Amino acid sequence: MNKKRIVFLTGTRADFGKMKSLIKITQESPLFDVHIFVTGMHMIAQYGKTIIEVEKSGFKNIYPFINHDEIVHMDRNLATTINGFSHYIAELQPDLILVHGDRIEAMAGAIVGSLNNILVAHIEGGEISGTIDELIRHSISKLSHIHLVSNQEAKRRLVQMGEDEAAVFTIGSPDLDIMNSKELPSIEFVKEYYQIKYDNYAIVMLHPVTTELKAIKKQVKIFVDALLESQQNYIVIYPNNDLGSNLILDEYERFNDNPNIQMYPSIRFEYFLVLLKHAKFMIGNSSAGVREAPYYKIPAINIGNRQNNRVHSKSIINIDYNKEDILEAIQTALHQEKFEQDVDFGDGKSDQNFLKLLTGESVWNISNQKQFKDRD
Repeated sequence: MNKKRIVFLTGTRADFGKMKSLIKITQESPLFDVHIFVTGMHMIAQYGKTIIEVEKSGFKNIYPFINHDEIVHMDRNLATTINGFSHYIAELQPDLILVHGDRIEAMAGAIVGSLNNILVAHIEGGEISGTIDELIRHSISKLSHIHLVSNQEAKRRLVQMGEDEAAVFTIGSPDLDIMNSKELPSIEFVKEYYQIKYDNYAIVMLHPVTTELKAIKKQVKIFVDALLESQQNYIVIYPNNDLGSNLILDEYERFNDNPNIQMYPSIRFEYFLVLLKHAKFMIGNSSAGVREAPYYKIPAINIGNRQNNRVHSKSIINIDYNKEDILEAIQTALHQEKFEQDVDFGDGKSDQNFLKLLTGESVWNISNQKQFKDRD
């Protein structure tokens, strides 16, 4: 096989964490020339300017691109990303573009690749939620030629959407590769690194739901009221930069100078996993609460509609924005009995499955002229 040029596109701390093991294993192979296009939240100082973490990872061929300073119009940010990525790949001429999940940066990558007859592989398509993210995720899947899914249920949905079953590969969720890693730092190291002084704590991650923009201010006030009244120790991580994130951050100012709360614009993915593994519970509406937390057998309080229909687990407490319900859920999470792991996202060998796939000939023979596959 001739050496193949691959581009990974990352727009957030979350998707970089999920793609990290795949980037690493391909960069270490002599069969691939790997490049990373870094944009979106990574470039914004308010959210921790996480391109620094990408650079610290030791990867080569990193290309930074600023697609916005603040979220005002997601469609305009999409257009800017398409323009920047189009110029980038015109010069680079990659054989494959890798995108992940449901962000507008991933959609930009899929649009540019499909319109330039470049193979696009979509990681973790076929999943569902309760927000506009689901529309974006399915749109990315329809623009992609290769699908790298986390489980059979996701594969079934893609086939139901008319995707070619021969182009859907179940490799598992790549973040499990890191979650299972023996190279994760100790909890003592992570606490010292972030100057966390609590022995017991919960993790807070709340993201804006753009389709509920008018309700966000009221929702976050209820959420913050409940957290303050609970008098637990919290590690609060900033939301993503979707429209409405400023409303969350404005309300979070009430946490300032509270000895029970420490806030961080971003936490390195590996360090976040260590903190999660040792947390009493997680609360908010992040996908980490319905994916990573159940894997570590950590109770998660999932609030609102953002993760609707995503994952069902005994460890997840689903509630709405009601202060009394949130306070009751916190007490339930604190006293929840041990439970068995009941989520299926693979065996922690996604990187090996990915490398095996790319080193074969068949995946490179997948046509960039897609056909809708009718089902009986």
